[in-house]
Amino acid sequence: MLDVLIINGRYPDFRCEELKTGNIGAEKGMITYIGTQMPPARHTIDAADRIVSPGFIDIHMHEDDLRGETPQYIIGDMMLKMGVTTACGGNCGIQQQRLCDLKTSMDHLGGSPVNLVMFAGYNQMRYLLGMGHNEPASPAQRRALLTLLKEELEEGASGISFGIEYDPAMTDADILEALTLLDDEGYLASAHFRESGTGAIASIEEMNRLAKESGVKFQISHLSSCAATGQMAESLQLIDEMIAENPLLDFDTYPYNAFSTLIGSEVFEKESLDQWCEDIGTIMLTKEPYKNVFCTEEILEEARTKYPDMLAVGFIMNEDEIRAAICDKHGMIGSDGILFGGDGHPRASGTFPRVLGKYVREEQALSLLDALSKMTIKPADRLSLSGKGRIELGADCDLTIFDEKTIIDGATYEEIHVQPQGIDYVILGGQIAMDHGVVVNDRLGRFIPFRRSEV
Repeated sequence: MLDVLIINGRYPDFRCEELKTGNIGAEKGMITYIGTQMPPARHTIDAADRIVSPGFIDIHMHEDDLRGETPQYIIGDMMLKMGVTTACGGNCGIQQQRLCDLKTSMDHLGGSPVNLVMFAGYNQMRYLLGMGHNEPASPAQRRALLTLLKEELEEGASGISFGIEYDPAMTDADILEALTLLDDEGYLASAHFRESGTGAIASIEEMNRLAKESGVKFQISHLSSCAATGQMAESLQLIDEMIAENPLLDFDTYPYNAFSTLIGSEVFEKESLDQWCEDIGTIMLTKEPYKNVFCTEEILEEARTKYPDMLAVGFIMNEDEIRAAICDKHGMIGSDGILFGGDGHPRASGTFPRVLGKYVREEQALSLLDALSKMTIKPADRLSLSGKGRIELGADCDLTIFDEKTIIDGATYEEIHVQPQGIDYVILGGQIAMDHGVVVNDRLGRFIPFRRSEV
């Protein structure tokens, strides 16, 4: 007997490149039936007039910090509520915890709202060695960095991420040396660019050089926050040419015209500001005493001095360029979701429903099938998750059931915790995690360690 049977839904068949209607059954966490019959099942869901999609995969998010006396999932809970079943953390060179500690924390909490894949954060390893943002690595420090990164990979990291802009002393030689550790074709490297705005094209060219010289799969992180201030058309054309020469290169992007990062970071140093910011008044702060306050020169300086770990939001990107990145034939959807103390940017809770509601239904800027591909099978393949991101016999039963006529994000920059609309069910491993928008089991997810191909 099946554990769950979903009937009458429309689901994407990426092999045939079409949406099909049928029934999907699962047993012991795997899809074991696809067809038109109704085999017996312990639980049956009628998905008439609904889309049954592989669970969304967020290839670029920033995991919860589970340290402290009362650890809790905040962004993980938001991921589940917007239909994400697997998310990739440790991006932009930053890990909230070493992997051994993160796994222990997850075990103590009895699981996770969603499955979690992790990068080893290169910048975080620098900080563990006490290195400053503008401090070049000595030969001894580079050896120590490699040792730390190896430990994370042995713990199951799926690759290495770099936040080049955050530590500008990081050189191409440093990065290439670290990339030699990714000696399995299943690993993925990702990088937050060196410069945005007027420096976007040079940054993309640098990441392409790194990808070609290293020979590893390489992800350009959140392209929109790099190049959506007038450089997107040239960037996409350049990336298209690069991918034609090196298919290991790709990018992710999110559907909002504002970025978010720490106000104390290098992004807000004058030299960086001059590259992307024409008006300080476009920068909004996210925590008291400046929650939802837009900056003046004085407020910016005070926030950077007194509250460097406060997230800021920069409303500086062009909507038409955001759309172009989302609709490009290359690229994937990633939220870049990051929160501090529960405050931050609505992308953490609205990204995937926003793409489906705004760009697919309302603007008809891309097809439903293309959008689902960018948020399921493409990131699954990038992360070497062969059992996820697809509805096929033997695949993991991670599914999101939604109404294509109503799905939309609810979160705003002022109220980031508003839940999306139109998502009926989220299923992890064949078990129901969310039923008609209500979370019924928020501990079904687990850490997914990278396994070498020969194992």
